[in-house]
Amino acid sequence: MNQSHFLLKDLDIAIIGGGMVGASLALLFAEQKPDWQIALLEAQPFADVDQTQFQPSFDSRSTAIAQGSIEILRELGVWENLAKHATAISQVHVSDAGHFMGGLIDASSYDLDAVGYVIPNAWIGRVLLAQLRTKTNIHLFAPVRVEKLIPQQAGAQLIVKSGDDVFDLTAKLAVVADGGDSPLRKSLGIDSNSKDYGQTALIANIAYGEAHKGVAYERFTPQGPLALLPLGESATAKESALVLTLPRDQTAEIVELSDADFLLHLQTRFGNRLGKFTRVSQRQAYELKLVTASEQIRSHIVLVGNAAHFLHPVAGQGFNLSLRDCVCLVDALIQGEAAGKQIGELSVLQDYLDRQALDQTLTIEFSDKLVRMFSSSSLPLIALRHLGFIGLDLLPAVKSQFAAQTMGTAGAKFL
Repeated sequence: MNQSHFLLKDLDIAIIGGGMVGASLALLFAEQKPDWQIALLEAQPFADVDQTQFQPSFDSRSTAIAQGSIEILRELGVWENLAKHATAISQVHVSDAGHFMGGLIDASSYDLDAVGYVIPNAWIGRVLLAQLRTKTNIHLFAPVRVEKLIPQQAGAQLIVKSGDDVFDLTAKLAVVADGGDSPLRKSLGIDSNSKDYGQTALIANIAYGEAHKGVAYERFTPQGPLALLPLGESATAKESALVLTLPRDQTAEIVELSDADFLLHLQTRFGNRLGKFTRVSQRQAYELKLVTASEQIRSHIVLVGNAAHFLHPVAGQGFNLSLRDCVCLVDALIQGEAAGKQIGELSVLQDYLDRQALDQTLTIEFSDKLVRMFSSSSLPLIALRHLGFIGLDLLPAVKSQFAAQTMGTAGAKFL
């Protein structure tokens, strides 16, 4: 960290959390308002930004980037580099185990090259960090910890610890982007609303015998949903990122399986559409809850990303919704400034939240209802989901709305 940063005061924006959402938001601000001074504070050291030697690891985690997010990433000047290691999703196949009927979302039906893309998180991090370092109005602090966030009349004060040193920063707006467990959200006394699905997500990468042909699968089984997202840099690759949902009381048993037994378990749940499963990476398990902050804004403070809303990963909506939140936030602040209002003034932040409320509501409800309907063993819900699949196949309006939500464009349709 550049020691001169310790002298930096009176920032316009301080973003606490340098993950994908925090970094993207910093770049949006820098692109739109090059005269604003922006601090990005991250608890972990920033990774290597060398983009010439990157080789995706079989154990690396990935993120699904919806079609609606691509234009945002282009605006940030990062899409061209991100695309070098992006796997195009040309189709999404949605099905219910044990039943013939299913739904297919095909990019060509919407005159698109892809429904979305899957990109290794490590590559996203490198590309974003390289772009951050080209912006003279973005000041990077890492590794640091924000010990305290103190609201003030015209901004917020940050008490920051770096090793044994403690210093403070002041900003007109503090953006809390420190993750789903958000220590700062808790320290501010902001409650969260939590819906426990009683499930665990097991995340891994899978290799198999047949080319994936750019198809992503969302398959709903009696044990819970699973998703397979294509990996590799062509449609002939034979790897996918797996999100496997398990009842919590079965998690330990499945996690402890040998690789061979785990692949057999997965084959039984998914079937043989991709041939024989041959290899699995390291497996990681996460308890699944829908968590939403009871407050996303206070005067000169705003929560974004998982600190504001943490969604079930099977629908692949979390990062894409957060990107749209960031675009709306930047627009609201710029318009507020043009109207003579302070950056971070509560009325400006309320305007942001009012504008983005419908998109957040639609996306959160879509993810929640998708999971609850397709994880249920209730006979009425089973009947409803079978009708849903019939709708995907036969009713254009139903299929179009499902596709719009999947591609991250549903919110825009209603605004």
